[in-house]
Amino acid sequence: MTIKPSNQGACREIIYNETRWTHLGMLRKKAAHIMVALEMFHIHSTVHGSTARGDVKIDSDIDIFIDEIQNSFLVETALKKANITLGSRWIMQATPNNAMKAHIEIDDQTTLSFPLMEMHRVQREFYRFGGEATLCEVETGKRAVGADKRLMLIEPTKKGHVESSIVGREEATAKILGITSQTVLNRVHTLLRRDAIGRTGMFIKKEIEPQETFELAMKKLVEANPAVRRRIRG
Repeated sequence: MTIKPSNQGACREIIYNETRWTHLGMLRKKAAHIMVALEMFHIHSTVHGSTARGDVKIDSDIDIFIDEIQNSFLVETALKKANITLGSRWIMQATPNNAMKAHIEIDDQTTLSFPLMEMHRVQREFYRFGGEATLCEVETGKRAVGADKRLMLIEPTKKGHVESSIVGREEATAKILGITSQTVLNRVHTLLRRDAIGRTGMFIKKEIEPQETFELAMKKLVEANPAVRRRIRG
């Protein structure tokens, strides 16, 4: 189901029921298990989106992100040592200017990703825009402020959260989130455009073979695609 952006200026408080709190706890426990497995190999990660903010729904995903280029063999070894099953593995690149990233689907609900090349600042701040939490914050129950796909700013409270539209409040939102206004403006533009014309495709979305490493698959893409080569040189 497509989530449409909201451009209404209304602000409202959402009170969570016991079922929602329980579901949030379950998602965070699952995220923490994966993040601990990575920490055992000195790989630091964050969980972002609704699991970080707390405004989860029954179909919410767990999105874990490592913000530094990693040896993919080390990442996969960390997961396997913790008996975490790996599903399909993908290389994705949203546009020719974006960083290419590794995506590991752990299950239908859970994804782990990390960059395969250096990210620009705005790309890194994308995760802070949506709200992100460290392992310590997940384990202590701290929730993050962030914006959802409706372009609503989610600010956690003891009873749930307060939400308000960020459209027309981009500068103020950037200060609250501790990111640049350019990042907020870019996300507003992208999500409003997506609402108007629909989702556009990924520049690269390639599933890699079981015997391949991410590094080898990326090398092949670099050799075959001039745009990818230019991004790396840039």
